[in-house]
Amino acid sequence: MYAFKAYPTKEDFETVAKALVQTHPCLKETGSHSGWNGWKNSLKFKMGNYRTKMRQLGRLDVTVNGGKRRSDTTNGDPPNTQIKKPKKGEINFLPDFPEGMTDQNMEVAREVLVNEMMKTKPKESLVKKEMDVTFAFRRKEIVNEKPAISQVVHRWPALFTENQVYYEFGRVVGKNLRENFLDALDNLSPSLMDLFKKKKGLTGQLLAELLYQTKTTEPTDVRCLCLRGLPVTLGDDPSAFFKTCFDTADNDLYRQTPVGLLFIGEENLKLNPSKVGIILEGNVVMDDLANLPQAFYVLFGLIYALHLDYPRYMKNTFCFVQQVMFNLGKSELPPKIQTLKNQLAV
Repeated sequence: MYAFKAYPTKEDFETVAKALVQTHPCLKETGSHSGWNGWKNSLKFKMGNYRTKMRQLGRLDVTVNGGKRRSDTTNGDPPNTQIKKPKKGEINFLPDFPEGMTDQNMEVAREVLVNEMMKTKPKESLVKKEMDVTFAFRRKEIVNEKPAISQVVHRWPALFTENQVYYEFGRVVGKNLRENFLDALDNLSPSLMDLFKKKKGLTGQLLAELLYQTKTTEPTDVRCLCLRGLPVTLGDDPSAFFKTCFDTADNDLYRQTPVGLLFIGEENLKLNPSKVGIILEGNVVMDDLANLPQAFYVLFGLIYALHLDYPRYMKNTFCFVQQVMFNLGKSELPPKIQTLKNQLAV
């Protein structure tokens, strides 16, 4: 189990306990409704003990939480508030360094990356190779130190290119960012559009305006409609997330935006803008994305790559993308998301 996750969820323990009893029927517990509840509890204790042993051996994914469960913390915080563990279904939250690699080796490789990214046409194969090598070093820096986005842009410029966002998301969660997102969105689109048409009240009025702006059934337009309507349906505040401006140099409009998408050069908010940027901590970190769906899934990948929290005003939407569309993290859904999932009959 530890080879897959240092911190398994309740569902993970149940799955393993059930599989254990099914594979070895002689282990089935008499008098137990399921036959494996005792094994589930035993696995929890065994995993805790194993994590302690791994912490003593210096494994990064668990040493980061060493000594943080005390109730008498010096700063007065309650216990467990600083525990760092996967919360969004990451399979590589804090991986160990490759054998023989140290911080010094990794820093040299990072400098090679920075120098390569200064070229007009960086060599893609070299960039990917060095990004693969420095993955554990980068995760350690981002998760433990929580640097400002401007600092990450300076130290890891390759991370803010579209292809490297795809690769990094794959390294962190083991899934194809673009394919999984678009496949899930296309499967949900017919049900979402039907639901938008049935909504009443203020939500229905806002969705009706979006439906009116959708002039064609071209796939990109339909995807844009669904992505613009999803936060409205879930009760989020898309006005704090979707921004528009003529020039990215004029950052007064988005300086206070922690996470958002910027429609560039559009006089009015349109469903399918011709150019979209990504805002993180008030900075436009990417500004050449071709359409809204592309910008949305690249932003979602960056949130994982940079270990960011979902913005409060779009939390339901991002949780829906994570838990329903990508099937990552906990199986239990918040009420609003569970309701929408039931309405869509996913």
